[in-house]
Amino acid sequence: ERRRERRRLLQELGEQRIPFLSPTDAGFQDLWESSYSGLALRRAGALPEDLHSRVQSAFRTLRHKGCLLRDLVRVRDRDVFTVVSRALVGQPGYTYRYLDTRLFAIPWHNEEEKQEECQGEKPCCDADLRTACRALLELNRFFCTDIQQKQKNTVSEEKEQDKETEKEKEKEKEKEKEREQEKEQAEETKEEDSDSGQGCSHSSPPQTSFSDAIQFNITLLNYMDPTEMSQLKDEPYYGMGKMAVGWHHDENLVPLSPVAVYSYSCPSEKGVIVEDEEGSSKEKEEGEKACWRVGLKVAWDIHTPGLVLPLQSGDCYYMTDDLNRTHQHCVLAGDTPRFSSTHRVVQCSTGTLDYIQKRCAEALENLQTDPQTSTHSLRSLLPSTLQNTEEIHNEVEFEWLRQYWFQGRRFARFCSWWSKPMEQLEKDWKQMEVMTQLLLSIVEDESNVQEGRREMAETLLNALADRQQHRQTWRDRCQSSLAQSLPPEEAPVDRPHWNNEDPSMPLPFDLADIISRVESLLWR
Repeated sequence: ERRRERRRLLQELGEQRIPFLSPTDAGFQDLWESSYSGLALRRAGALPEDLHSRVQSAFRTLRHKGCLLRDLVRVRDRDVFTVVSRALVGQPGYTYRYLDTRLFAIPWHNEEEKQEECQGEKPCCDADLRTACRALLELNRFFCTDIQQKQKNTVSEEKEQDKETEKEKEKEKEKEKEREQEKEQAEETKEEDSDSGQGCSHSSPPQTSFSDAIQFNITLLNYMDPTEMSQLKDEPYYGMGKMAVGWHHDENLVPLSPVAVYSYSCPSEKGVIVEDEEGSSKEKEEGEKACWRVGLKVAWDIHTPGLVLPLQSGDCYYMTDDLNRTHQHCVLAGDTPRFSSTHRVVQCSTGTLDYIQKRCAEALENLQTDPQTSTHSLRSLLPSTLQNTEEIHNEVEFEWLRQYWFQGRRFARFCSWWSKPMEQLEKDWKQMEVMTQLLLSIVEDESNVQEGRREMAETLLNALADRQQHRQTWRDRCQSSLAQSLPPEEAPVDRPHWNNEDPSMPLPFDLADIISRVESLLWR
């Protein structure tokens, strides 16, 4: 759908370009206030100097340790490397999913974890990485507080505006009252009583509650070096320049939640960034182009001019209200390397370790083990229960295990936080393989007159067909030329994988034969 919409817009534009405004253009501020009011800029001076120092040191530490890596993502059914190098830092056990890729967060370390370390728990990261992650947590807290205060101020301003409006209404009522008094002197007292009652009848403006404080739960770190980004595309609609990150909405976020971005441009030896306000317009324009810039546009709109905001090192910006839903943004390349930390409230209903562990427990409730013989059996054969179990089985394998071994295991070199949880998930998944084997035995048992056997077979067939298809897709991805081009410590791993004759596994890896057998049962 997006590709068709993009093609339509480009055809409609032809050789023309939509206008866009930057700070040197007349009307820039009016455009910002009228069409991009959800965008807020925080200049570097608004943040404490020591916070700048710690955050920028954290960026350098993460890059020095090799934590910032280009992701192998899925775009239009093919794998591509991101131009940007990334890492995810955030709440322990959180993930962020984009472009069919799940990133696994390196935890930012809070005071509670410090206490655990004092009690003898082995840290998952070395001291330098923990210090870096804590600096990002401190930045996160600053953003949470700052946006909260900004929203309170906005509500206060709206209330003041409402008060002014009410005062104007009261003045108009007083004038109306005077006119009525002149016409009907005989009813003056009655009218005054009526008016005083009307003055008390106004409904109060809606109150905004701030009991639920904004809590960003992850930050996506980006590193971009224009000297290493040889295939930057030109911005196609406005002619804004080279894009390091194309037009997009941020994905997988809680609806209407804000996004906060910290931008750090590494010092330039060229001295091309112009900051003298008395310089010529040409110098300012060249300075803007040398800066990293964020571009914004109203989504799929060719009539509203775009907006380009130059970012000096240490500047921050917020996308609030519904800006991320109604607008798109891009990142326009500057002349020097740049780090950014983009803080988000990710949709965590299905993206946390706690969630998938509970799903595993839900599925395994249907597996019982005889304490005497250690043999397994299924507690319930209700179609809804069987279907739910097989769906969880596939979710664990394809949304967690294979995603981790394709992408997340790269970080195990310097952070071991996910290692034990993924081992346990794999054990739970193997138990679900046992449950599938038990269901297969029931379906294939000719002597079984179990009611609903055909429905069980259909449930099993759908789950197996889906599993077989996804396993092949992941095998192809792991064996692609791009995947094979990575160094061994970063290359994707096709896991879980086993030989069909492996006696430790209840079912073969290749399910083609089993699928044929179940299909033949349904054809009878």
